[in-house]
Amino acid sequence: METKYDYLTVSAALEELKSLGFEKDYNINFEELSAQPENYVIDYLYRYEGITNPSDESTVYGLRNQSTEEKGVFVVGDLSLIEGKKRDILINLEIKSKSQINE
Repeated sequence: METKYDYLTVSAALEELKSLGFEKDYNINFEELSAQPENYVIDYLYRYEGITNPSDESTVYGLRNQSTEEKGVFVVGDLSLIEGKKRDILINLEIKSKSQINE
């Protein structure tokens, strides 16, 4: 997993990921991600904080399905404000991706 803190814009991160083949939008196609989250890994992670308000944050995930090699993106605001299954999946994916780096 490559973590970047470029402080560009979310749009710039999405454009870069699209050029790398991350075309599916998992915000729209969340059911695919939630059906088998164990098949996914985070390849890229971009975090942004607001210039004037650090609590104004967003995260862009570049996700890849290890079974099908399909790539897509998932964008969230402040992760601490997300509840339920989406938050659980994203936290587990971050833990999984970080543990693979340390192996």
